[in-house]
Amino acid sequence: MNTRNRPGRHSSNSTVTPNRLPYGLGTPGGVLQTRPQSQRVVPGESIPGSQSMPNPACSTDRGKPCRHPLTNISENYHLLNYEQTIRGRFAAIIPVLKRIASRQYDEDFFERSQVIAQTDLGFELPSNILKDAWITNLDMRALYGACIMRTICLMADRTKAILQHQQNSSEDAMFFLDCGYHAVDITPCSDGRLKGLIRYILRLPNGAVRSRKAYAGAMFDVEANVKRWVETELRRYREGCPVSVDAGTRYLKIVVYHWSSSDPLHQGCAAHNSNERDAARAGLERLREFRQAIENSFYCGASVDTLLIGVDTDTDAIKVHVPDADGEMNLDRFVDNLTLYQQTVNDDANTARVKIYQAIHAASNTDGISRGNGEPYEGMRRLIATLLINNLSQVEYVCGEWGSRYPDIGHNEIFISLGDGFEEFQVRNLAYFVYTYTVEEGAPDLDVGIQIFNKLNVQHGLPIPVAIHFRYDRRVPGSRERTVERCQRVKAAVEARYKELHQQGLLICGMTVQDGLSGSPIEYIEPDNSTSARRS
Repeated sequence: MNTRNRPGRHSSNSTVTPNRLPYGLGTPGGVLQTRPQSQRVVPGESIPGSQSMPNPACSTDRGKPCRHPLTNISENYHLLNYEQTIRGRFAAIIPVLKRIASRQYDEDFFERSQVIAQTDLGFELPSNILKDAWITNLDMRALYGACIMRTICLMADRTKAILQHQQNSSEDAMFFLDCGYHAVDITPCSDGRLKGLIRYILRLPNGAVRSRKAYAGAMFDVEANVKRWVETELRRYREGCPVSVDAGTRYLKIVVYHWSSSDPLHQGCAAHNSNERDAARAGLERLREFRQAIENSFYCGASVDTLLIGVDTDTDAIKVHVPDADGEMNLDRFVDNLTLYQQTVNDDANTARVKIYQAIHAASNTDGISRGNGEPYEGMRRLIATLLINNLSQVEYVCGEWGSRYPDIGHNEIFISLGDGFEEFQVRNLAYFVYTYTVEEGAPDLDVGIQIFNKLNVQHGLPIPVAIHFRYDRRVPGSRERTVERCQRVKAAVEARYKELHQQGLLICGMTVQDGLSGSPIEYIEPDNSTSARRS
């Protein structure tokens, strides 16, 4: 393997535009119950009962509206439109099903129900459930689960069009290379509040991140990640993709943990008992194990960089732990972006940028037990600065749209995403993600998700929707057929593990597959094993 990667060796020959912006359910009676919904706050209003909790970012200048000089206002507008579109589609499901339930014994029930669903939801409902309603009562839980799955497919297809303004393949390819990284692997916690990590919190190009598999507590599988690193390096040696082996670039592994500034003892990471310090320490230790594994096995740990990032899920503000010249990090050596926002919100753009680099420099020169061996090399400093600048737009996004912190500071997910996950969906609290190949492998993470949805859904009569999604490689003969079989095995295993919920109709599993090529359509696997592809 390449052992010549050292700080300062890489100098990008790429042409970069100098002035570009930084990247930055139901009951037998046919009545569909619902769960308590978080109140939508009109911009500029405060959350009821939050008078003692002022806006954390703008409280330093109460007489002036939030407007940071580095905020990407246009991007905030487009992201808000996307989020409202996605949430609006899912929010429409229960009201529509209630209308349909009220017509259960109408003579034209089947035809009328399909018209309502097609008009208000954008798709038809399963015919067999509607046709059997006059005999056995309308199965609202099954309808709810079917609506969740069809909405997932529908909105995944429309995501590309909604976010078309963000697509820039050349910048996607160049962003990390400019910082000296040929591949980036990000592991966040599977908590749904981090579901918008790439697109919203960090504002990174969608195609620039090689992998973003989530694990409970961000406790990724070291062996699996080493294998992914080997595959990446082998491709560089065989194909020179994305750069040749003598380019001097590195592989970057990022772990993202989280906490709640409003309720740190109860709304933090469940996998670490809501203890921010424990979550950060565990993430840092896992990063060290990953880097050491590569060093021990291939004698080239210097070609791997690691980065630890924390997220306050109440405000989406990040905390970046700054590595030293050796790539080592410390829990107490970081830049807090919420503080940085407060310190720069009244500056001009150039002054704000200077202060960001000064904050990175100051963190690198911390004394005491957090003292490191100098500053990180230029590419890492540039990356950290870009992440901080990008996140300033997200801090303002949260402030402008919610008045203060998010009103749903806790879990409020709509479905469990099991398997490879949907790269199309990057909206906060939309899904609890469990990356797994088999149920046995992902059982601990899935158990946490089921526990969350017992409180969110089951206690209110709603079923738990589980969207099982795996990717296949169309270049490999039989890959798609084997992937469909895997979906079926995982579905059977989930239903067996949570047998009581399944028998009560409180666990609804849907299956989809998708080719590994980015932007491929999602193919819905019907219970009878037939497939329908939802294409944009």
